[in-house]
Formats: sequence, structure tokens, C-alpha cells
Amino acid sequence: MKRRTFIKDSALLVAAAGAGNMLKGAERLTGSSAPSTPSTGSGTEGTDGIEGKLITSAPMLQNYAEDSIGVSFAVGALANGYVLISENEDMSSARKIKCGGYRLTELSDKVSQIRVTGLKPATKYYYKIGADRIHYGGGYDMKILGTEEDPRVYNFTTAGKGAKAHFCVINDTHVRWDGIDKTIAKVNSLAPSCVIWNGDASNTQETIESQVEIFLDPKISAKDYASCTPYLFSPGNHDSRGMANRHLEKVWMFRQPEERAPRDWDLGRNFAVRMGDVALIGLDTAEDKMDTNPIFAGLFNSDAYRRAQVAWLKDALKRKDIAKAPFLVAFCHIPLFDSRPTSNPGDIAPDDKDPRYTHDFAIWQRTCAQLWTPLLEKAHCQLIITAHEHTYRRDDPTKERSWTQLVGGGPKLEEIHFPTVIEGKVEKGKLNITVHNVFTGQVQDSVTFSPRRR
Repeated sequence: MKRRTFIKDSALLVAAAGAGNMLKGAERLTGSSAPSTPSTGSGTEGTDGIEGKLITSAPMLQNYAEDSIGVSFAVGALANGYVLISENEDMSSARKIKCGGYRLTELSDKVSQIRVTGLKPATKYYYKIGADRIHYGGGYDMKILGTEEDPRVYNFTTAGKGAKAHFCVINDTHVRWDGIDKTIAKVNSLAPSCVIWNGDASNTQETIESQVEIFLDPKISAKDYASCTPYLFSPGNHDSRGMANRHLEKVWMFRQPEERAPRDWDLGRNFAVRMGDVALIGLDTAEDKMDTNPIFAGLFNSDAYRRAQVAWLKDALKRKDIAKAPFLVAFCHIPLFDSRPTSNPGDIAPDDKDPRYTHDFAIWQRTCAQLWTPLLEKAHCQLIITAHEHTYRRDDPTKERSWTQLVGGGPKLEEIHFPTVIEGKVEKGKLNITVHNVFTGQVQDSVTFSPRRR
């Protein structure tokens, strides 16, 4: 690190500690696991008189996997967060995992992120969150001012062949709290093993505080919506827009480097997860505009990113646990097929404009379809779930295309752009897909899949 950068960063840390930038009186969390009174933990008043809640949100389970899980929560002051985890409900024999990776923990006055590795597949775990309030006055002036722990014991079950094959998909929530509140309520009533957030959780986020509000402290009834239900994330085009979204991993973590091949370290949003009889594949279609579009001033590199995912996908589909799963479902934000001749395919250089198309951005992603779908076809993928268009649609297989495509709904509580919860569940050897209309409360569509050819 350059000396000038080091001095600047140190000054920022000092300012963060001295300002006492803490949230006062955090909202009480709701849900069946919530206590009757807010958590006070221990050490909420430091030795230097600093007061205020240190842990300011419920934990969010991120990047669900067979042998690891991410735990993220908001903090109101400079903190060193940790997780206590055990296979026992009474938390006996719990081990403590600190935030950050190797060598140093990750001090932050906004978010604590803990990646818990070394877990067993399809196993139920119990956990608690805590954080040390840190005074940082320089490289030789550090001390713990107090420790706060959430008294609640949360739980989750890891993925794996023995896990329950039951997932839900939400998409295009776009920070519309009325729609999100009803969508999450529907998800919670279905109690899936995991949820895939299929992009455009954001609009354009310039600050980390706005990201914290979206994911960790949302303005919805179920504040602990992701404390026991793990989430996966397939980003949308809006999830890379804005200065903060350029580094969304500060709020929604990547998996640890040791969980990915060195070649794939920049592919932190891709996932290949076995959940019971279903293999879940997550891909990132990135922006809906060309890298050459002058609106982005050359600051996007989506084309190379899409191509880099080909090698990752080849390897993921060859994995024994993925290859032998009876059902293969892929997820990405922008659709990979559209039969309408006026729908922009997203590869119109240099600026996305062409009189043949009704929009000057990608309605579907022809480049991604050409790169990825031959591999998915060869693997006998039965279903690709997408989003982006804000209107629910189902594209059944054709002679040229063997997979079904479902396009999730929109963010508005209205007749056309209604939110959807797409539910997948294996029952009696079949994968049953049910599309729930969040606006009407009715079932919008359903389709059933038999095990794939292998």
C-alpha cells in the first residue's frame, strides 16, 4: 500500500471512531424468534462514555452452500463482528468465527461479514451474532470498549444432496417497500430451504447506507427475514449502478477465495449448489447496455465478464454432485430468449440503438444465450428462471430449445407488473414449479418437470 493511501485510510478510521457514528434505538426485530424486549447485549456503554446500539440489524444468511454460509449484519460503530456456531441448540461446543479473512479481521462501522466454512452438508446449525466495539486511535492505539451479543439463537440448514429440495425466487424488487413486504411475507409462509434473489434489488445506490437498508435493515415487517432462511444472489443490471454498487460485496459478501478456483476469484456471484434432488446454477448477465455505450464512459466491462463465466460453467456442470442431480435449474437476471422480433438482444454496438427495436437496452441477452445455453442444453437443463422485464411470462420448449424459461414479475402491486414468488419443490420424484402472484394472492401459473436425461 502506498504511504499516502495508508495515512489517508488511517485518518478515516480515526474519524470514524471519534465521531461515534452509531444508530440510536434500533427498530425492534419481528418474527417468531424475536424477544419481547429489544436486545441490550453487554457492553453497550464503552469505557469512554460512548453509548448506543452496536448491532443494528438482524443477521442475513448469504451465499448458501454445502459446507459454508455467510452471515452479515449492520453495526452502528467501529466494530469487530463474530459468529458463535454449534450443532447444538443450547450452543454447547460452539466455535467462534471472526469477521474478515486471514491475517486481519475486517474493522467496519457499517457492516460485519463473517464467512463460516468447514460445515457439513445438509446439517442443521445454530448460531448467535456478536461484536466488539473498537476504539482505534492508530496502529498502536487499539482497544475493545465493550462487547454486544444478540441473545437470540438462530438456525439454518446447509445445502447438499440430503437437504430438502425447496426453493423460492424473487426478483426486481427495486426498493419498493410495499411490494417487498408482501413478497417476503409470501416467501416466509412457504418456508423454503433457500431463496434466490434474481437481480435488481437496487436502483442506483451511491452509498453503503442505502445498501444496508435494502439487504440488512429493510423497511418491512419481517426484519429478520433472512436470519434463518439462506439467500443466494444473481445480480441484475441495476445492482452494478452507482458508486456503492460497484463494490456491493461490502454488504453482500463473496465466498472466500479458498472456496473458488484462482481463475474464478472475480466471479463471486456465480453459484453451483446441490439442494436435495435439484442442482442450482447462478449466472450473472451483468449490464443491459453495451460496454461501448457512451452513457457509461468506458467504466463497464460486462462482455469479458460474461465470457469468463463460460469456463466456470463448464467446470460447474461437470461436478459430480451437480451432474448427478435429477433436476438442473439455472438462474440469471436478463432473459436468454425472446421470440418477439422487436426485442433488443443486447448486442447492438456501439450504443444499443437500432430502429428495429423498441428499446435502447437489452430486453434479452443474445450474447449470454450463445455463450451459456449450449452448455446448459448439453447438460439437459430443464428450466432457466430469469427476470428484468417486470412482467411474468413463460416460454415453453421448442424444437430448437429444450428448456423452459420463466420470466419473473415486476415490483408494483398492480395488475400487469405484479411481483411474483416462483416456488420450486421436489415431490414424488417431480419438480413442481408454482408461480405465486403477490398482488392477487393467487397462483398465476404452474409447471411440472420430470428428472432429466443423464
